[in-house]
Amino acid sequence: MLILGAILSLQFIVLTAWWLYKKYNPQAVLLVTGLMMLTLASVIGISPAPVSEPTGTLTFDLFRIVKETFSTNILRVGLMIMTIGGYVAYMKHIKASDALVYVSMQPLSLLRKYPYAASIAIIPIGQILFICTPSAAGLGLLLVVSILPVLVSLGVSRLTAVSVISACTVFDMGPSSANTAKAAELVGINNVSYFIEHQLPLAIPMTILLMILYYFSNRYCDRRDVARGKSTFVATTTREELKVDVPLIYAILPVLPLALLIIFSKYLQLFNPAIELDTTTAMLLSLMVAMIFELVRKRSLSHFFNGLKTFWGGMGKVFADVVTLIVCAEVFACGLISLGFINALVEGSMHLGLSGMVVGVIITVLIFLAAMLMGSGNASFFSFGPLVPDIAGRFGLQPADIIVPMQLSSSMGRATSPIAGVIIAIAEIAGVPPMELARRNLVPLGVTLIFMLTYNYLII
Repeated sequence: MLILGAILSLQFIVLTAWWLYKKYNPQAVLLVTGLMMLTLASVIGISPAPVSEPTGTLTFDLFRIVKETFSTNILRVGLMIMTIGGYVAYMKHIKASDALVYVSMQPLSLLRKYPYAASIAIIPIGQILFICTPSAAGLGLLLVVSILPVLVSLGVSRLTAVSVISACTVFDMGPSSANTAKAAELVGINNVSYFIEHQLPLAIPMTILLMILYYFSNRYCDRRDVARGKSTFVATTTREELKVDVPLIYAILPVLPLALLIIFSKYLQLFNPAIELDTTTAMLLSLMVAMIFELVRKRSLSHFFNGLKTFWGGMGKVFADVVTLIVCAEVFACGLISLGFINALVEGSMHLGLSGMVVGVIITVLIFLAAMLMGSGNASFFSFGPLVPDIAGRFGLQPADIIVPMQLSSSMGRATSPIAGVIIAIAEIAGVPPMELARRNLVPLGVTLIFMLTYNYLII
């Protein structure tokens, strides 16, 4: 039955890839193929439909899955993504993004001759922020609001700018990460010890390598796209050419949510007792500050109230384009899991009769591929992670030796998936195709994956 499920999963993957290649609506493709896999898994007895409260009828259960997926995503990340999308729209409406670019142009003009060097400098800074705010989609969207316009103004393409923003989220680490918590539990140590003793020694050299790879790969891809007439370059302007008809203090508004999240972070411990702020609250608070700025500038109550229409419109557009795609991608992932795709990968790797190091390498690569297919780093790692203590025991290895590259590869694979929530969200708001962004990330992350395995198993 396991082999049958794996064969069926591969067939559905090929079918989905073909339909997406034919440019059929991605939400419809992922939803339909996901429901087909869930139906088939229930009918042939591989696994029942994964609903919290079964209705007693398969047909109803399938649509209850869709309903529960919508409910979960709206409560978990959907509202956050929608508020960020609304805030992006409002920043454009009041021209705060233009003010940020104008203010940034003077100090960054020194880097105008080296735009790709400036772009990769975002990666380590973003990774530090990711440790403080462990939401890939949330941080990615915040950086799109604040950093993307600046990078584009320096002279890199939108694809290059959004690719380095996505690179800030490729190492899912830090004490607050869900994957870190699970990995630390499996290893038998606390989150902070796992982060300092096991994640950092591997992530630091990988980050340096990733910066080098993105520098050369983005520069090459931009030149190739220009030659092919597919460039996502935006005509650049100098500080003198850019006309801004809003007060320059508006430049703080695009970065205000990020600043609030850093200031009111439990890691800085600036307040006693500690004050914590979530992303959605930070966006709404920043929106009110921006609206007050507009009220003071325009001195019009009707303008103050009408500004919210832009915010709601931005939220609605993000819901239609981004949240629905994330939900449909999650239904697709549920279908793969129900057909036993993950279990088949695990069993296949366990029965090859190879050494512990080779099995660790195989499972790490499989997690990377599974995250790419399912668009979820958590789903792929949580599926494989519990197997680590048993695998390590069989081969006389320490669990941490296997689990660290496994855990990091899950978030790396997520960044190469065109159906991953973070990739969909930042690509759609930045105005680039998610598939093109995933392709742009594939080579740097593929090479980094090879380096990670070599460094983990042969060097340290």
